[in-house]
Amino acid sequence: MCRHLGYLGPPRTLHDLLVAPEFSLVHQAFAPRRQLHGRINADGYGVGWWTPARPEPVRVRRAQPIWTDASFLDLAQVTESTAVVAAVRSATPGFAVTEEATAPFRSGPWLFSHNGTVENWERLADTLSRNELVDLEAKVDSVLVWAMVRRRLADGAEPGAALADVVREVAHITPARLNLLLSDGQQLAATAFGSSLVWRDLPGHGSVSGGVVVASEPYDDDSGWSDVPEGSLVTVDAKGVTVSDLT
Repeated sequence: MCRHLGYLGPPRTLHDLLVAPEFSLVHQAFAPRRQLHGRINADGYGVGWWTPARPEPVRVRRAQPIWTDASFLDLAQVTESTAVVAAVRSATPGFAVTEEATAPFRSGPWLFSHNGTVENWERLADTLSRNELVDLEAKVDSVLVWAMVRRRLADGAEPGAALADVVREVAHITPARLNLLLSDGQQLAATAFGSSLVWRDLPGHGSVSGGVVVASEPYDDDSGWSDVPEGSLVTVDAKGVTVSDLT
């Protein structure tokens, strides 16, 4: 299993979102509080964010524990964005510990993360074309799931619909835990399917919204966190937050 986090809102530093909170994503890498499968997320990390300077998100991925990367911890203090997707990884036994196997995965404006595992994951290859299989950047279950999501996005599906459709298809093929997270910097979608998921409105200033965080678990003990029911889809956009049934 892994831990991940998505943010949309006014500019915030990576430090404020991922490092500073008492139970931040950095803390969850070595001491998660709600993780039911695995005790530590030391098999790599990835952080992606959007900037006005380019249409594609910037991304940093490393095959090492996030708390050991002093360069990233420095970078986080001076880097801010209106949208962030980040993950710390606990590799499923048998899967390689490499940057290529570490979320977030990227295609065009999209970043994607998978918290969970897929049993008999090779079966998902039957749902993909030869060209899609050739384009896989790593032989892990998350990358196969990402290819399935990417196809639906290319066909014009909304992000929430793409995630929901893939969760239903994969769950029909084989047992899986599928907490998925997807964003293009303007909207965000996430699923709760086999692991914890929470969301929170952050405090703003005056009439300015503070933004929304969706995460595997709370990064502090503030009462504003809401648990997402199992089997649900969360979508976040300019209109607000919507929680709906995946089915």
